[in-house]
Amino acid sequence: MNTHQISKINLEPDAVDCIVFWSKNPKPMFSRLQHIKEYAYYFQFTLNPYDADMEAALPSKRETLEAFKELSDIIGPQRVIWRYDPVLLNKKYTVAYHIDKFYEFANILKGYTGKAIFSFIDFYKKIAGNIKLFEIDEMTNEEKNIIADNFSRIAIESRLSIDACAEGVDLSKYNIARARCVDGRLIAKITGNAFIAKKDKNQRLECGCAGSVDIGEYNSCSNGCVYCYANYNQNIVSNNIKKHNQFSPLLIGEVNNIDIINERKGMGDKASWKELF
Repeated sequence: MNTHQISKINLEPDAVDCIVFWSKNPKPMFSRLQHIKEYAYYFQFTLNPYDADMEAALPSKRETLEAFKELSDIIGPQRVIWRYDPVLLNKKYTVAYHIDKFYEFANILKGYTGKAIFSFIDFYKKIAGNIKLFEIDEMTNEEKNIIADNFSRIAIESRLSIDACAEGVDLSKYNIARARCVDGRLIAKITGNAFIAKKDKNQRLECGCAGSVDIGEYNSCSNGCVYCYANYNQNIVSNNIKKHNQFSPLLIGEVNNIDIINERKGMGDKASWKELF
């Protein structure tokens, strides 16, 4: 939040248990995956049903679906998690629309992933203007339950497990679990190593993620998604993108003499499977 408070993070392979990438368009990374072959990693791949009115600068759905399958072929379906996130409603994007699109995508992605994660939109103050402009509706509990019930049925048909991300409403009756997007169980399977996967104390109560260090920057993405709380000022986004230097250790800009650098410690230690589960 303070741009002059900088975290220094050790990314040497022996210091990193796993890297979790969030992306709506990871294809530019495919030719570079060889450079991180020493690391364990997996992808949270967001594939939503929205047009350019909601997600202005993304590739077409056809291209995105093909990219999803290509990534799965490269690293395996276990390491590509499908995110349908967030679910939002207005006159165009209705409950029926979401059920139809989830069914369509789930059938296309069958065999290319084993898990789907979804969430309902949160009405953050930073996106209040877009909420009003695009007439995005507050979702009723009945609508949430209809969506959850149908998503669960579709997931079962498509051989997918399905979780909900940081939702306060109990969806367990639909066999929908609380999501662990940074999933200690999956990391243990990928790495073959057990470690203490304590809940991330910096996340919401409903979040099931293991403790991790989040590397990123607000107002730095050019995708233009209207529901995004992390990009709340397009002028700052444009300026930040101009400041990006691929040779800098920062995502945006350069380290200067008024910055305060603090080394971030790791979040977990090696442990036994008994301690994990």
